[in-house]
Amino acid sequence: MMKLDRRAFLKTSLLTAASAGRIWGANDRIRLGGIGMGGRGSYVLGLAAKAENTEVAAVCDVSIPHLAAAKEKLAPQGVAIKDYRELLDRKDIDAVVIGSPDHWHVTMIIDSIKAGKDVYCEKPVSHSIEEGERLLAAAADSKQIVQVGYQQRSWAHYIAAAEIFASGRLGAVPLIQSSWYQGYGHRIEKPASASDIDWKSFLGAAPDQPFDPLRLSRWRWFWDFGGGHLTDLFSHWVDVIHWYIGEYSPDAVQALGTRDIFPEYQCPDTITATYQYPKGFNVVHTGSLAGAIEDGNILFRGNQGLLKLNRWGYTVYEEVSNHAGALLPPPTLIVDSKRDGTIDHMQNFLDCARSRKTPNAPLSTSVPAARAAHLGNIAYRKTEKA
Repeated sequence: MMKLDRRAFLKTSLLTAASAGRIWGANDRIRLGGIGMGGRGSYVLGLAAKAENTEVAAVCDVSIPHLAAAKEKLAPQGVAIKDYRELLDRKDIDAVVIGSPDHWHVTMIIDSIKAGKDVYCEKPVSHSIEEGERLLAAAADSKQIVQVGYQQRSWAHYIAAAEIFASGRLGAVPLIQSSWYQGYGHRIEKPASASDIDWKSFLGAAPDQPFDPLRLSRWRWFWDFGGGHLTDLFSHWVDVIHWYIGEYSPDAVQALGTRDIFPEYQCPDTITATYQYPKGFNVVHTGSLAGAIEDGNILFRGNQGLLKLNRWGYTVYEEVSNHAGALLPPPTLIVDSKRDGTIDHMQNFLDCARSRKTPNAPLSTSVPAARAAHLGNIAYRKTEKA
């Protein structure tokens, strides 16, 4: 078990609602730049492009195929740029959408803030605990809006479920179980070649290493670029958990995992991580790449009820028996969701860019979510099999 000094991790307040240099009107057109135009980055920028009064003025990627596809689909009248710093130098860009690998996030956000751009960045916001603290310090006096891609905070049924949790309907909730299962294959459908990418620019501050199509395609599962299950998936769930319980710094963390299914990865393909919070909340997360049945869920287990929450909605069950082996009772409330919360999350970012209000997923809550994931990975690596 790794014991934590809570005082070292309580820097979770950040003021981001000050007015920026440009005076915005409610209907002002926002000119966007996209940085990192892989699958997720292109999708999120595409949502922004569909919103009212927006325009994609430039796209940027070190991958030649990604850049060409983004230019054609998202910025036919805009420009394609390989170096993101050239994009930030442009005066016709008001805000950027960052979909780069994790190890670039903090550097790109800080550079964007310095360039006077508002930022929407995919999660996790940082690649290490130290990076998160550096980002908070760098952004502390900034007037720029920064929204992180924890879209649950803008998703209607997550907001409704938060009210159920806050109402006390579940009673005491000592145990919170989260999980996320994905079915990965060993084969890369279209492996990239070295000629497809500026590999040195992709590496950035990561250690120098030969081009590797596996590391390029599955970068989330290599320590130099990502953090596996905990940063890619659990950080979404722990952000929701932090939001609901009102605590952002665990007292203790444990983690165990294996790499038996995908030994070619560095990050564990199967993991269990446990977190204990000061007010008595115990969080247990499990994840595996072996199969996708059940996908992702959070279970808030109270002594008066159970709340099951996922991206398709939520279900509430009332505690009806104290007998051991009692079956799951009929649900007392079911809410279905068919709308991707990322749509509303992006709209919240655009609205805040105009109003200068604090967005739904600011750095003050997003850095602790990433931190919890990093703590789990640190605990895992202390016990990792050689």
